[in-house]
Amino acid sequence: MRFITLCLLYITICCSAVCGQQVSPPNPATTNTPSPPQKSISVLDSVVLATKAREKFIGDSLAMQYIKAPDSAMHREYVKRILKENLLTGADFLNSPSKKRSIVRDGHHRETRDQWVIVLIITLLLYTGVLNIVLNKDVKTVLQSFYSKRVISQAGKEEGYINFWSFIGLFLLFGFTFGLFLYQLSVHYKAYYSISGMRLFASLSFIILALFAVKFLALKILGFIFDINKLVNEYVSVLYLTYFNIAFVFLPVAVCFSLLDAKFIPYLLIVAIVLIIVILVWLFLRSSVNIISNFRFHKFYLFIYLCALEICPVLILIKALNI
Repeated sequence: MRFITLCLLYITICCSAVCGQQVSPPNPATTNTPSPPQKSISVLDSVVLATKAREKFIGDSLAMQYIKAPDSAMHREYVKRILKENLLTGADFLNSPSKKRSIVRDGHHRETRDQWVIVLIITLLLYTGVLNIVLNKDVKTVLQSFYSKRVISQAGKEEGYINFWSFIGLFLLFGFTFGLFLYQLSVHYKAYYSISGMRLFASLSFIILALFAVKFLALKILGFIFDINKLVNEYVSVLYLTYFNIAFVFLPVAVCFSLLDAKFIPYLLIVAIVLIIVILVWLFLRSSVNIISNFRFHKFYLFIYLCALEICPVLILIKALNI
């Protein structure tokens, strides 16, 4: 009986202990609850965050730089430098400190030139070389007429001293070189025309060839009307020899015009004008005076001729070019 009672008592105590463990609340300190998974940060997100942090740091630095009072030491150094560079300490202005020239300078616009002009100049040089090879005798006569009185007098007395094809070839060389010179002159002085480029050069060359061709034709007609063909032939010979010598001046001038810097162009123009004046005075005026002195006529007719066929074409050309 005692054994049964002890067994029942032991069973009762064990059941109460098991029920106490089930009813008691769980201890949060000893309870292991699973934590929620953390969100992973990608490389791009980290870069964005770092960039924002850097911008915020720079913004705060700039705000502190311009808002807070400047450093007193920095202010003193700035004032000392300004006084050293600009304060006049000597007795006169010669003792003023010289300012250092800055290495950094303002840029300037570089004028570009047409590439087709170089091609045209090379073509004219080759054309002149071909004329010299094919028509060597006549080209030599033109060059010798500048300094030889015998050649110029012989050319005036003999009609057709230079054959027709030599005249055409040299006349074309004169028209194209003169037209190229006027085109380069208009580009240098930035004259405005309704056309430009190759069309302007072709127009100028055509106008020059037409003007001087009309001049030669008018002289021939005047010689036929007034029955002074011999005088006119001598005068025309002097004219085309003068123009062909000027053509050999315009050719190197056009080459220099295209290759030299713009600051040297005024000096080049002075040299060209001086050479042209020398040719006109030495060759044209000297021979013309000798021809006119052998023929008696009223000076009023000479004045009309000079105004109509010598001065007027030049004035028309200058007015048309608007130089």
